[in-house]
Amino acid sequence: MALPRPVKAVVFDMDGLLVDTETVYCEALVAECAHMGHELPDDVLKRMIGHIWLNSALVLTDHFGPGFDTDALRDGSTRRFREIVHAGVALKAGVLEMLDHLDALGLPRAIATSSRREAVEHHIGGHGLLERFHAVLANGDYPRPKPNPDPYLLAAERLGVDPADCLALEDSHNGVRAASAAGMMTVMVPDMLDPTDEMHALCVRIARDLHEVRGFLALQAS
Repeated sequence: MALPRPVKAVVFDMDGLLVDTETVYCEALVAECAHMGHELPDDVLKRMIGHIWLNSALVLTDHFGPGFDTDALRDGSTRRFREIVHAGVALKAGVLEMLDHLDALGLPRAIATSSRREAVEHHIGGHGLLERFHAVLANGDYPRPKPNPDPYLLAAERLGVDPADCLALEDSHNGVRAASAAGMMTVMVPDMLDPTDEMHALCVRIARDLHEVRGFLALQAS
């Protein structure tokens, strides 16, 4: 099925879309929370996906109470995460094929992520793929985090393309909200979060993986 408008640029989320890190983040959080003597319920964990830590900390204090040491959980889970991913993280299915297809189409592309730049350099740079993106917007590069549209609006500006002509690819609900608020054609590629009625309303498509997204672009180019 074709996309609603010709795509002139593509903006990618990173965690859970380009690299398989969301499951590792969650594993590290659950393990550290247990080490602190608490059980981190799955529904609380899922509310944290797609947020910067400041917002995740609010989710945690809402569940555990204001006395919960969110800094200790952040620091401990970060150590666990780094130990797990020290040797590198796996690319999600279809990433290389998608980038090759964008090269063939001559379409610029950017990353708009809630992670910090050093994480992008480790996860994406570790695969030698940083130079294949024309812009990277990481935590600290934009005024307001997702679900605000700022990361996506700035990505479009850096690429020199109107947001309405950009295809945004996201796996989280917060990311979809951000991309849609920026006016981009938004496709959700679910990872740990299932698409809800809200996601279906905000997205032009729900795709099973990046291979399917590449098919949308190929149909447009044919």
